[in-house]
Amino acid sequence: MKEEYDFSQAKRGAIDGSYAGKTRVTLHLDDEILEWFRAQVHAAGGGNYQVLINDALRQYIRQEQEPLEDTLRRVVREELSSGKPKAKRVKTRQPA
Repeated sequence: MKEEYDFSQAKRGAIDGSYAGKTRVTLHLDDEILEWFRAQVHAAGGGNYQVLINDALRQYIRQEQEPLEDTLRRVVREELSSGKPKAKRVKTRQPA
Protein backbone atom coordinates (compact mmCIF):
# COMPACT_ATOMS: atom_id res chain seq x y z
CA MET A 1 0.00 0.00 0.00
CA LYS A 2 1.30 3.45 -0.89
CA GLU A 3 1.74 6.11 1.72
CA GLU A 4 0.05 8.68 -0.52
CA TYR A 5 -2.24 8.47 -3.52
CA ASP A 6 -2.62 11.11 -6.23
CA PHE A 7 -6.30 11.82 -6.89
CA SER A 8 -5.70 15.01 -8.90
CA GLN A 9 -6.69 13.31 -12.18
CA ALA A 10 -9.48 11.21 -10.64
CA LYS A 11 -13.02 11.42 -11.93
CA ARG A 12 -16.09 10.95 -9.84
CA GLY A 13 -18.16 7.89 -10.70
CA ALA A 14 -21.88 7.36 -10.52
CA ILE A 15 -23.05 7.44 -6.93
CA ASP A 16 -26.50 5.98 -7.40
CA GLY A 17 -27.25 3.44 -10.08
CA SER A 18 -31.00 3.97 -9.74
CA TYR A 19 -33.42 2.63 -12.30
CA ALA A 20 -35.62 4.87 -14.43
CA GLY A 21 -39.15 5.06 -13.08
CA LYS A 22 -38.17 3.65 -9.68
CA THR A 23 -37.66 5.39 -6.36
CA ARG A 24 -35.54 4.03 -3.53
CA VAL A 25 -37.47 3.87 -0.25
CA THR A 26 -36.83 2.51 3.20
CA LEU A 27 -39.69 0.30 4.28
CA HIS A 28 -40.27 -1.70 7.45
CA LEU A 29 -41.94 -5.04 6.73
CA ASP A 30 -42.96 -7.78 9.14
CA ASP A 31 -40.38 -10.56 9.27
CA GLU A 32 -42.91 -13.16 8.15
CA ILE A 33 -43.87 -11.08 5.09
CA LEU A 34 -40.28 -10.67 3.98
CA GLU A 35 -39.52 -14.34 4.65
CA TRP A 36 -42.52 -15.39 2.53
CA PHE A 37 -41.31 -13.36 -0.46
CA ARG A 38 -37.75 -14.64 -0.06
CA ALA A 39 -39.06 -18.22 0.09
CA GLN A 40 -40.99 -17.65 -3.15
CA VAL A 41 -37.81 -16.49 -4.86
CA HIS A 42 -35.88 -19.46 -3.48
CA ALA A 43 -38.60 -21.91 -4.62
CA ALA A 44 -38.50 -20.37 -8.11
CA GLY A 45 -34.76 -21.00 -8.28
CA GLY A 46 -33.64 -17.40 -7.89
CA GLY A 47 -34.65 -13.87 -8.64
CA ASN A 48 -35.31 -10.75 -6.64
CA TYR A 49 -37.81 -10.61 -3.80
CA GLN A 50 -38.14 -6.85 -4.25
CA VAL A 51 -39.53 -7.41 -7.74
CA LEU A 52 -42.08 -9.85 -6.29
CA ILE A 53 -43.16 -7.31 -3.67
CA ASN A 54 -43.50 -4.66 -6.40
CA ASP A 55 -45.57 -7.04 -8.55
CA ALA A 56 -47.81 -7.95 -5.59
CA LEU A 57 -48.47 -4.28 -4.83
CA ARG A 58 -49.19 -3.56 -8.50
CA GLN A 59 -51.66 -6.48 -8.65
CA TYR A 60 -53.38 -5.27 -5.47
CA ILE A 61 -53.80 -1.77 -6.92
CA ARG A 62 -55.28 -3.16 -10.15
CA GLN A 63 -57.74 -5.31 -8.22
CA GLU A 64 -58.78 -2.35 -6.08
CA GLN A 65 -59.60 -0.41 -9.24
CA GLU A 66 -61.53 -3.29 -10.78
CA PRO A 67 -65.33 -2.78 -10.66
CA LEU A 68 -67.21 -5.17 -8.36
CA GLU A 69 -69.04 -6.82 -11.26
CA ASP A 70 -65.74 -7.63 -13.00
CA THR A 71 -64.32 -9.00 -9.75
CA LEU A 72 -67.33 -11.27 -9.25
CA ARG A 73 -67.17 -12.52 -12.83
CA ARG A 74 -63.44 -13.24 -12.51
CA VAL A 75 -63.91 -15.15 -9.24
CA VAL A 76 -66.83 -17.19 -10.62
CA ARG A 77 -64.79 -18.01 -13.75
CA GLU A 78 -61.83 -19.11 -11.62
CA GLU A 79 -64.04 -21.28 -9.42
CA LEU A 80 -65.78 -22.92 -12.36
CA SER A 81 -62.49 -23.75 -14.05
CA SER A 82 -60.72 -24.93 -10.88
CA GLY A 83 -61.89 -28.52 -11.30
CA LYS A 84 -63.16 -28.73 -7.74
CA PRO A 85 -66.00 -31.18 -7.15
CA LYS A 86 -69.32 -29.48 -7.62
CA ALA A 87 -71.82 -29.24 -4.80
CA LYS A 88 -74.66 -31.74 -4.97
CA ARG A 89 -78.08 -30.39 -5.71
CA VAL A 90 -80.70 -31.11 -3.13
CA LYS A 91 -84.29 -31.58 -4.17
CA THR A 92 -86.66 -29.23 -2.50
CA ARG A 93 -90.09 -30.36 -1.46
CA GLN A 94 -92.95 -29.09 -3.51
CA PRO A 95 -95.74 -27.53 -1.45
CA ALA A 96 -98.78 -29.83 -1.27
